[in-house]
Amino acid sequence: MEANKHTYYVDLGSGEISRSRADSVWNFKIEATDEEITKLRQIFDSNYDADIEGFLRAHIPVLEYHHDRPNDISDENLLRAYQMLYELGDEDAKKHIDSIGILKDFTSK
Repeated sequence: MEANKHTYYVDLGSGEISRSRADSVWNFKIEATDEEITKLRQIFDSNYDADIEGFLRAHIPVLEYHHDRPNDISDENLLRAYQMLYELGDEDAKKHIDSIGILKDFTSK
């Protein structure tokens, strides 16, 4: 039996997920189960944590960006979020994600 899916509106930049179209700014409309929303929320939460670590790390001038694990985690989370948004999104979401080409080399981990 397939779990019930609901419509959600997602703002990737802020990590907001809403069931109301009018309550906040959104970029992507998706259809998702409660479990899928929980997984997406975990990705957004992990990205928030990595951003805090990156902010703290930014105050250490001798550590270069390409040797910075919090930035790597943020990059990975962004790809994971786009992958989920592509899988769950409406046609507009899929077209937009295809147009920016961010998933062309992405393989689910």
